[in-house]
Amino acid sequence: MTAPPKTHPAPPDSQAFLHREPSSGPRTGRERALALLSGKRVLITGAGGCIGSALAKAVAQSDARELILLEASEGALYDIHQSLAYLKTTMTRFSILASVGDTRAITRLFERHQPDIVFHAAAFKHVPLMEDNPFAAIVNNAFGTHILAKTVVRYGCEQLLMVSTDKAVAPSSIMGASKRIAELILLAPRTSSVCMKAIRLGNVLGSSGSVVPLFERQIAQGGPVTVSHPDVQRYFMTITDAVDTLLDALSPETQAGISVAELGEPYRILDLAQFLIGKQQIPIVFTELRPGDKMEESLISSSESYRDISNSSLRAISSPTLSSDKLSCFLDDLREAIQQNDLPSLLQTVQRIVPEYSPSLSLRMTAAAMVNA
Repeated sequence: MTAPPKTHPAPPDSQAFLHREPSSGPRTGRERALALLSGKRVLITGAGGCIGSALAKAVAQSDARELILLEASEGALYDIHQSLAYLKTTMTRFSILASVGDTRAITRLFERHQPDIVFHAAAFKHVPLMEDNPFAAIVNNAFGTHILAKTVVRYGCEQLLMVSTDKAVAPSSIMGASKRIAELILLAPRTSSVCMKAIRLGNVLGSSGSVVPLFERQIAQGGPVTVSHPDVQRYFMTITDAVDTLLDALSPETQAGISVAELGEPYRILDLAQFLIGKQQIPIVFTELRPGDKMEESLISSSESYRDISNSSLRAISSPTLSSDKLSCFLDDLREAIQQNDLPSLLQTVQRIVPEYSPSLSLRMTAAAMVNA
C-alpha cells in the first residue's frame, strides 16, 4: 500500500513579516484619498495584475464616475471583471482587452472614455524573464509608457500616475533600465497641464512571480527552499501599503516627477524564508544571484537627491532629466534596434539613455554572440 504524501503545516502569514515592528509612518486616510476621485473617469492599465487589481477594487469603493480597466491578459481581465461584479456599486465599469503598447487601441479608449485620472500599472516586471526577452521589456515598459504619456497630453487628462520600482535605480537589469526610461519619459519637459508622477515602490509581498509564492510552494512540497545568497536584501511592502501609497499620490501635495514610498529598512530574503518556514524542518539551499539581480536595491541613485516637498507617505526626488529632443532621438534609435532585432545596438542605446545601467553578464554574452554570429 502506498503511503500518503507527507503534509506540512501552513507557513506563517507573509504579510505579518513586515509588521513585527511599527509602521514606518502615518498615511493619508484611504477615504480622503478616494474622495479625490469623486466624479472622475479613472483608467487603470495593467488592471489584472497584483497592484492593478487591488487598486481597481479600491477605486470601485469611491464615487468615481467611471472605471476603465485595461489589461492585455484575457484571463487576468476576466478575473478582475468578475471580482468587481460582486461589489455593490453604481459606478460604470468597462473592461478593455488590449496592450498599453497598442497605439490604436489606446487612442480608441481615450476617444470614447476621456479619462481624467490614469493609474499606469501595466509593466513586465520579472527580472530574469526580461533578461531573456530584452526587446519585450523595452517595447512594453518604455514604449507603452511613451504612447500613454503622449495620449494623456493629447486628451488633456488631469494626472498620470505610473507605478515605478526601486529596480529603476542604477539598474543592473533590462527590466529596471526599461522602467528608468519610463520615468525619464514622464520627466521630459512638455507644454501640458497634465501632472505626471512616477511612484517608486518596493517588492510587493505575495505578488505573482515574487519570492513569497515560490517559497510557499517549496515549503508545501517539503523543500528545499532556495535563496540566492544569505546577504541579499530587498525593500518589501504589502499590497495594501502599495495601493494606499498610489492613492496618496493623487494629492496635490505630491508634485509632478518621481516620488518614493516610505519603505523603512530593507529585509534579508533569508530572514523572510526562515519566517515562512517557521518551526518546520525544511532545509534552505543557497543558489546564486540570477541574471540582472543585485545584492541590494536603493531608493535613489547617486545623481539624485530628496526634495523637502513631501506628503505623509511619499518623498519627492530630484532626478536628472533629458530634453524632449534628445529623448525623441534616443527613442528613435531604440525603435530601429528593435525593428532590426539588434541587441548590441539596443543595449548601447539603453546605456546612453541610462548611463548608470550595467547590463548583466548573460545579456552581454548574448549580445556578443550576435555580433560574432
